[in-house]
Amino acid sequence: MSHLGYSFATQSTSKYVLLGNLSNPTSVSSGCSEFLGNSVRNYSFSKEFGKKQRIGYSPLKVVCVDYPRPEIDNTVNFLEAAYLSSTFRNSPRPKKPLEVVIAGAGLAGLSTAKYLADAGHKPILLEARDVLGGKIAAWKDKDGDWYETGLHIFFGAYPNVQNLFGELGINDRLQWKEHSMIFAMPSKPGEFSRFDFEEVLPAPLNGIWAILRNNEMLTWPEKIKFAIGLLPAMVGGQSYVEAQDGLSVQEWMRKQGVPDRVTDEVFIAMSKALNFINPDELSMQCILIALNRFLQEKHGSKMAFLDGNPPERLCMPIVEHIESLGGEVRLNSRLQKIKLAQDGTVDSFLLTNGKEVRGDAYVSAAPVDILKLLLPDEWKEISYFKKLDKLVGVPVINVHIWFDRKLKNTYDHLLFSRSNILSVYADMSLTCKEYYDPNKSMLELVFAPAEEWISRSDTDIIEATMKELAKLFPDEIAADGSKAKILKYHVVKTPRSVYKTVPNCEPCRPLQRSPIEGFYLSGDFTKQKYLASMEGAVLSGKFCAQAIVQDYELIVARAQRELAGAGNV
Repeated sequence: MSHLGYSFATQSTSKYVLLGNLSNPTSVSSGCSEFLGNSVRNYSFSKEFGKKQRIGYSPLKVVCVDYPRPEIDNTVNFLEAAYLSSTFRNSPRPKKPLEVVIAGAGLAGLSTAKYLADAGHKPILLEARDVLGGKIAAWKDKDGDWYETGLHIFFGAYPNVQNLFGELGINDRLQWKEHSMIFAMPSKPGEFSRFDFEEVLPAPLNGIWAILRNNEMLTWPEKIKFAIGLLPAMVGGQSYVEAQDGLSVQEWMRKQGVPDRVTDEVFIAMSKALNFINPDELSMQCILIALNRFLQEKHGSKMAFLDGNPPERLCMPIVEHIESLGGEVRLNSRLQKIKLAQDGTVDSFLLTNGKEVRGDAYVSAAPVDILKLLLPDEWKEISYFKKLDKLVGVPVINVHIWFDRKLKNTYDHLLFSRSNILSVYADMSLTCKEYYDPNKSMLELVFAPAEEWISRSDTDIIEATMKELAKLFPDEIAADGSKAKILKYHVVKTPRSVYKTVPNCEPCRPLQRSPIEGFYLSGDFTKQKYLASMEGAVLSGKFCAQAIVQDYELIVARAQRELAGAGNV
């Protein structure tokens, strides 16, 4: 029996799904009051509104309005990304297209395959599971509702992702929101504080003005000290940013003379949103990269939601593009072993179904934790691979809760909870067209840091989540179960998600071209400037494809040598 006034029967279902190519790094559990035999106490609606108006609180309805796509096509980073994309389309057509075997159909693997196909080669993309997307995978439950691995936000400062949408002709699938960052106020339950970026101001003035106008989270002395502390990063550029990898956010702030309250008020929430960990663990490089993009690009921090589930609305268009150019995408093709030839290079990818897949080149686009388990013993002491030991995936939990009514104390936007156990959340019945419901809310919440919770029961996780939601929705949700009623929930656990961006990780991130001839890596953990993100995954795929295209003559020569050697046997 829980302490919330509702109990969860043992019939609640749990299943394990697979992230990458090994078993059980992601578990998906669900509970439902109507369909899974759970008993959930009825909640009654409270009409005792607080004296202060709640944000978005209306007796009629919450209106969702999407905003036009921002003018990002002429920014330096967008044009740079567009040029990189064009090099694949415009590269000389190969006399003999390479067959490139890629393990993992997350964004990194899909990106690698897409751009190899654009360059005239034939990718063979193998996905272990029956669903596309990797860390952006999603599943449909028996009621037809979708639940996702994570709450995914597409920023204006994601130039390679934005180019990818344009190249696929699906720009209209991004639902852009107002240019704001919205934080809950723990000291004032149910209230929010906003950072609004003025459309008429260029960067970085729009960001500076947004910070200066907000007097609820930071005092003027704190703003001034933070601004002074940030000056070296703004002046020093990317080289300065990368040099701060050895410091945690907390250490850097104290070194720069920034008050701890700035970290507590702003950067706990930001750290958890970026990497699911707190500022005492997160490398300051991660924060500075985000701040640089947000402050240097007018629309860099503007956010968009995908208009539906990621496998169908984003991944499938990539697959269709790959297949239209002669590539292949195979689901339920789990990599069991990287088989080596006598010279230590890859002979084939052996799948769990016993089949061997051979190609001219091979790519691992699996998460770093899975890659380390798949590495052949002969490779493990090579410095390039040994450095991967420092890179470890961070646990994260994604929670979905369907309520029996429309919650009003919310926005059509991403919200920073500033909770000790929750990161960001959104009412997906407002923010996403496919999930839209005018009568009932579905909250999707990122539960982080999750290290201490990943092995806890779903009942414990839902109970803790409801206690936090009672603070965010004090007039509508109660921890004792006396208000809004849960209709059902899904809990998705990923024990090893994106790599944990702790200090001194940067030197351990590998280039996409490995020291093993014909073997390459793709993934957000590989070397690229956007770290662990969707943008980082897509860019890593482009870099991986670029390395293979550049190595075309070497790969062909190697194949000819092998053929000649086989003929002499």
